Amino acid sequence: MSEKAGNNIKPFEELTIKDDFMFGAVMSEEKNLKPLLEYILDIKIDHITYPERQKTISANYGYKSVRLDVYCEDDNNTVYNIEIQVANRKDLAKRIRYYHDMIDINILEQGRKVSELKKSIVIFICDFDYYGKNRYMYTFKGQCQEDSSVYLDDDTLSVVLYINGSVGNINDELKATLQYMAGKIPPKGSYADNLDKAVKKVKINEKWRRDYMTMAMKIDEERDIAEFKKSVSAVRKGRELVSDEVMMNMLSITREELDSIYRMIDNHPEMSDWDIAREILLG
Repeated sequence: MSEKAGNNIKPFEELTIKDDFMFGAVMSEEKNLKPLLEYILDIKIDHITYPERQKTISANYGYKSVRLDVYCEDDNNTVYNIEIQVANRKDLAKRIRYYHDMIDINILEQGRKVSELKKSIVIFICDFDYYGKNRYMYTFKGQCQEDSSVYLDDDTLSVVLYINGSVGNINDELKATLQYMAGKIPPKGSYADNLDKAVKKVKINEKWRRDYMTMAMKIDEERDIAEFKKSVSAVRKGRELVSDEVMMNMLSITREELDSIYRMIDNHPEMSDWDIAREILLG
């Protein structure tokens, strides 16, 4: 719009392990991520690899792209995706399904066959209790409704952790870690203490600071584009129905901005409203 929105991104110094950027930065080191996976899943992992930190998957089947907070693979051909979720959008189950789908599509786009799909485990760590049972952990695997001893065996597993939970038996180190994520400090447990030290280490790292500022600028740009796109859409639909003065007043845009929208729509009818907004704002 005529005045850019203020930057609502949290200052770098105030980030905690519960913020997805900090979580991704800390978990970019195997010594931090591997124990967490082992505590959550009660398994032993020899080693893990990172195809990308905060991997972005873009598929060609009408899906929008998705950025994964932590994406890694282990030595047993298993793919892990761990997400920090602080906002309850009431769609957690569908979101988990979507992330499994995107992981599979990414694998298939590498030229692999369906039979070569890897085992995928999607883990969401939440600061809200989506299922309302106050459990530390909810684990889901396809089970036959007619015979509970039969499983779908599609090599997918989904885990939801609630950082303020109190019901269930979990590893003491994991329990302390969830308490640390919930803000109960000082951290109790050696692993939680290590995570706290890792957070402090990230905060004094200038590269991580620059990466965060770059990400914040991109997010701010996307917010501006998304807001301005609404104006482009409104102009496209209403240009024959209302006067320019009413349009400008209704959308709180300037004459120059309105003329730019008209010009882009007329000269590039094939462009989407998003692309037009981006072109006008960013050039």
